Amino acid sequence: MTAVLRVMLDQLVSPTDHDLQTATRELTRALIAHAPQGCEVEGIAPAAGGDGAAALSIPGMAGVRRTALARRELAGALQLGVATGIGGGMIHAPSLFAPLVKHDRVHENDQTTVTIWDLRPWDAPDELPRSSAGWHKAMLKRAVKHADAVVVPTHAMARRLGEISPKLSDRIRVISGAAPEGFRVPTDEIGRRRDLGLPEGYVVLSGTAAPSDALTAGFGAVARSGHEVPVVVIDAGDGEEPAIAELAAAAGVPERLVHVRGALDDADRGAVFGAAVAFVSPSARAAFPWRTVEAMTVGVPVVASASDVLREVVVDGGTLVATGEDASGALGEAVADALGSTAAAERLAVMAADRGRVFSWLEAADKIWALHAEL
Repeated sequence: MTAVLRVMLDQLVSPTDHDLQTATRELTRALIAHAPQGCEVEGIAPAAGGDGAAALSIPGMAGVRRTALARRELAGALQLGVATGIGGGMIHAPSLFAPLVKHDRVHENDQTTVTIWDLRPWDAPDELPRSSAGWHKAMLKRAVKHADAVVVPTHAMARRLGEISPKLSDRIRVISGAAPEGFRVPTDEIGRRRDLGLPEGYVVLSGTAAPSDALTAGFGAVARSGHEVPVVVIDAGDGEEPAIAELAAAAGVPERLVHVRGALDDADRGAVFGAAVAFVSPSARAAFPWRTVEAMTVGVPVVASASDVLREVVVDGGTLVATGEDASGALGEAVADALGSTAAAERLAVMAADRGRVFSWLEAADKIWALHAEL
């Protein structure tokens, strides 16, 4: 008898977050590639028009079951726990978007596991639209009642989630994410940077104007490093360019040196990292640091705050800084060291690349299969 793992693919049909879309795609591919003998992978996706069907064309998938509801309506139904037509079986969701309802794991072998990559809805809810923060909080409450396991990418986040929802403690599992499979600096990197209007040789930051992304500390670090170097910010929110430029100016980085870009596809991000002299990760938020992992994967020197999450992810792959009250000053000294000599840059690049090889979607898939076997 064939065992079927059914994966929620809503982010491939109607993506709401670029990193969730990437995680869904990469994890599903890896689950198919590493399916144990006698097992296969099936998708569950909301109804959609346009190119939704093309987005679900993942080689090796046994099939895709579409719901009658589009993603927005399905999200509301899942939040309320009403019937969605998804059914039972083994279900894994790369987010909280899952049918968290009463089911029989013992007799019917029904299982539902969900994933949380970012604890901002609980730690900094004011930075999100009220509807988004409310949805995540409601779905976590449903997970407490009905999820067989909740996956987070780091042990630090597992501890924090256990504080937020103590009843989940024995059901929390740690399975890390990774850079997209084959993530690299593309051969046409120079042309891509030209199209993006970027210079050569800069420090990269990632984030929005939200306080928990800590761009102010990142800009301050560059300003206090003693090096007049351009700063490229990626993953900015729509229309945030003026606000981010103001943060830079207030921290001491002239506007002429600041280049703000929004969400970029994998190849463009690879091209951005191809000309980076350092990546600075100042945020202490409990969230998986996607760009930090990508920077290490392609061997970009990393300077990061020594938050619980970043200590666990970076380890010896970069310079970790105990920021304290003077985050900009502490990070600035580390940036100055990273940019101070070719030897220092080369040493940090090797450390980053070595650490970057640790992260693997295939390993994550093996752990997901093992989790469902355990359940």
